[in-house]
Amino acid sequence: MAREALSRFTESAGHVPPGRRTPRVTTSVRRAPEPNTAGRDAESAAGRQAVLGEARLRITVELGYPSDIAAQCAAVRREVTERLRTWAGMEVSDLAVPVERLHSAHTRHTDQERVR
Repeated sequence: MAREALSRFTESAGHVPPGRRTPRVTTSVRRAPEPNTAGRDAESAAGRQAVLGEARLRITVELGYPSDIAAQCAAVRREVTERLRTWAGMEVSDLAVPVERLHSAHTRHTDQERVR
């Protein structure tokens, strides 16, 4: 999901070495509490989509530079949140997208990891 979101930013993807394009994910999941329908109107309960649980994620990425870093991180958050809600019936309570490293065209063919 995150990789798909980042693949739309072609100006950034070209600077990141192939072995570093896969985001790393850390997650914790909490099961939704059992529904307590006592006293609730059955029709309103049926109208709501069942939520199976809640996820907290941290997706660490490496991005190309220069690029719109904020837009890429926002795209990852949107894509992952939407897919988890749609495919797994889970809400995302917290999703952090830290950038571990930036890769520029100037450092791609050298051993340097930072532009100075």
